[in-house]
Amino acid sequence: MSLKYSAPIDEMRFTLKEVFDAPKFWANNEQLAHVDEDTVDMILDEMSKFATEVLLPLNQSGDQEGAQYLGDGVVKTPTGFQEAFKAYAEAGWIGLGGDPEFGGQGMPKMVTMLTEEMLFATNQSFALYPNLTVGASLCLLAVASEAQKQQYLQKLYEGQWAGTMCLTEPHAGTDLGIIKTRAVPNDDGSYSITGTKIFITGGEHDLAENIIHLVLAKTPDAPAGSKGISLFIVPKFLINEDGSIGERNGVKAGSIEHKMGIKASATCVMNFDAAKGYLVGEENAGLAAMFVMMNYERVTMGLQGLGASVLAYQNAAAYAQDRLQGRADTGVVNADKAADPIIHHADVRRMLLNAKTNSVAARTFAMYVAQNLDIAKFSDDTDAKSAAAQKVALLTPIAKAFVTDKSFDAAIDCQQVFGGHGYISEWGMEQIVRDTRISQIYEGTNGIQSLDLLGRKVVKDGGRAMMAFINEIKQAAKDAPDHAITQAVIDAADEVAALTSVMLDAAKTDANAINGNAVDYLHAVGYLCYAYMYLLIVKASDGKTGEFYDSRRKLADYFVARSLPDLYAHANMAKSGADSIMAFDAEFFA
Repeated sequence: MSLKYSAPIDEMRFTLKEVFDAPKFWANNEQLAHVDEDTVDMILDEMSKFATEVLLPLNQSGDQEGAQYLGDGVVKTPTGFQEAFKAYAEAGWIGLGGDPEFGGQGMPKMVTMLTEEMLFATNQSFALYPNLTVGASLCLLAVASEAQKQQYLQKLYEGQWAGTMCLTEPHAGTDLGIIKTRAVPNDDGSYSITGTKIFITGGEHDLAENIIHLVLAKTPDAPAGSKGISLFIVPKFLINEDGSIGERNGVKAGSIEHKMGIKASATCVMNFDAAKGYLVGEENAGLAAMFVMMNYERVTMGLQGLGASVLAYQNAAAYAQDRLQGRADTGVVNADKAADPIIHHADVRRMLLNAKTNSVAARTFAMYVAQNLDIAKFSDDTDAKSAAAQKVALLTPIAKAFVTDKSFDAAIDCQQVFGGHGYISEWGMEQIVRDTRISQIYEGTNGIQSLDLLGRKVVKDGGRAMMAFINEIKQAAKDAPDHAITQAVIDAADEVAALTSVMLDAAKTDANAINGNAVDYLHAVGYLCYAYMYLLIVKASDGKTGEFYDSRRKLADYFVARSLPDLYAHANMAKSGADSIMAFDAEFFA
């Protein structure tokens, strides 16, 4: 049984235009004068076609065939991927949000996030190849020299070249300060890069003529720890003065990983053997430069989870309409059949509604973060730019961790709707679960994201950014419609404010307060974010009639009744402190 997908264009347009009024922002900003509703509608329609007609048919076959390591650094992507990537690149999708000065189309994040959702919904493995290229392009645009931008960006936007980021090493995951990869200066101004990187998505493949690796390494006299990290461009093939492809550089894939999911995405061990590299930015400032790409990827992983939950929901909802099993508790529905469709069972609807309320809230939250990214990038208001950038920094770990956690839960619920068929490969649901699981792990595990939120973004800041966000939420509730979500949001905001105060106090006296409570804190804040999104949805639906708007209000009711109570459970767990965790000696776990 092949998976089916229909892009939720009506929901996307509602979120973009009615909830956030993106056209008004575009019209009022000179840098976005080229963006209009008709163009955006066309973009969404065209990506819907491409995702459904080109990428979805390769999803299950790509999983079954997988990326293959052929030896001597050669990697083969599954059948159909080369043609799909070429078509994707030639249609201009990679450069959709790119800088027009270097051949990009300059579309705002509020638009590109929707195309990325469709991409991840239909083929998570494929999506990662162009996604890494977009991230590398953003990094270079932010920190590279003008000459480097001229040399690399247009080729990356056009898909002739692909990009990667090379951080993790066999002994160093999150703790990048202990990396061993070395960069020794050469007489010509380049560096010789030597070391091994692991878990490199798209480190080698057959989709583009060149691969541009962004590599973290340390120079001989670098300071210890993360302060001594530099960033380098290391191309697979060196580039001649005329811009053409030159000789092979000293970088090669040693193997690819055999994974639980995203099997069509080549996850490589990359060996750098005196490979020629070129410094990006200043020496010892590489980690800050790489965070441009890392933060983009973290927000994008939320979109991976969102897309997966939409695909899972659509197929589970269709299955529930057709699958006959038992009788409806409210009475026989199909007297001429031996059983009724399982959609009439309240527990099945519960699982489907869990998934649906998640995807609607997740898309709205992703759009909210995208809106702030666009304000920070394009606004002419200095204060607005600064406030938006601060908000993005605060919310990025939530956009990555909470969205992927809840989207994975949604995928599990949808798999459960299928019963035994959900465990069978032919139906495709188990692949969605396997593929989506990685979104909680890479680009900084969700535990690390939680530590970032509570430790760096809240405690280190004294809670100022978080309280500003909470005050914004409470202000939005003042003119909200008479709906259950309104008071629920106010109560939730008060609870998170109180929780934040408890965490700030605990961090002063308990060394384990941040590490032991961060995940529960992030989840409590995540539920507040989703409640805020449903408040905005209800406000946008107020006074409007029709099934679509009625369903938005009902979803908000379901969220208040069935999802939001989890905020208080997580808050109570965080308030309980870390003592129960640390009561066990290390030997207990031996």
